[in-house]
Amino acid sequence: MVVTVGIAGITGKFARVLTSHLFKFPGVEIKGYCRDPSKVPQSFSRNPCLTLFKGDAFDAPALKSFVAGCDVVVCCYLGDDKLMTDGQKLLVDISEDEGIPRYVASDWALDYTKLELGQLFVKDPQIKVKEYLGTKKTIKGVHILVGGFMDPWFSPPFNIWDPTTTTFKYWGTGYEMWEGTTYENAAEFTASICLDKGAVGIQKFVGGRSTFREIAASFEKVYGVKPTLECLGTVDDLYKRMHSLRSTEPHNFFAYLFLFFQYYVLNGQTLIGPELDNAKYPQVKPVDWEAFMKATPLEHLAGTYSVIGQNV
Repeated sequence: MVVTVGIAGITGKFARVLTSHLFKFPGVEIKGYCRDPSKVPQSFSRNPCLTLFKGDAFDAPALKSFVAGCDVVVCCYLGDDKLMTDGQKLLVDISEDEGIPRYVASDWALDYTKLELGQLFVKDPQIKVKEYLGTKKTIKGVHILVGGFMDPWFSPPFNIWDPTTTTFKYWGTGYEMWEGTTYENAAEFTASICLDKGAVGIQKFVGGRSTFREIAASFEKVYGVKPTLECLGTVDDLYKRMHSLRSTEPHNFFAYLFLFFQYYVLNGQTLIGPELDNAKYPQVKPVDWEAFMKATPLEHLAGTYSVIGQNV
């Protein structure tokens, strides 16, 4: 039996990885939607199982053609609040009008369901879209939560791992829990969700759960190098710092964005475990922090995020 999966925003990092995993399943047809089909990897565009549709997030006629006949629509949009809120709402509306039974909402990181609007402000669209899907009569929302993505955790914007000094920098005590899932692992779980017609509502998958100090210990075990641990302050210090930067430098978005992410992980508010849905799909092997490092050469650790979706 053929299953047709629609992927909106198919040129994005996560969408590329998801598509590559869906290609592995027999009987899966993929409809991809993007503004510029020339940016779709040639390995994808040559695949007879993929049909591409061109349009932007607010082109209703193009969206209608795209979703028609899909068994599930996966939104892989990543952008500003207008795209993530209004763009998704339009896609939900058109999907429901076309009789699509399920809609996988963007995005995947952290448990935003326990946040209040305005706290981790970049998650406000996800809160609004989840609420909006709850008002729909026929289409069912699917909300896949994977903790934080491991790949960008080591990248420069997070200011956690400094490869030049072999230093891990942290806020808090170092004993707070970090939940992480790789892009590849998250895509594997998402592909399984796409093929499981009964999968609706909140779905929780995590590759690994470790404290900061446990991650540092795994680093030493894997690479044979003892890292320096540098405490930047308490969790309360982090709260004050991130709000101070946002107040004094509101346009310097990336100066404080990742501090907000760290705070709402460290205070426990966005953690999704320990009860998880991993066991629902035993064919997917969870990749924990140590396994991720074992698969990643030390010299590539800081740049892993930048190459996601390039070798598909």
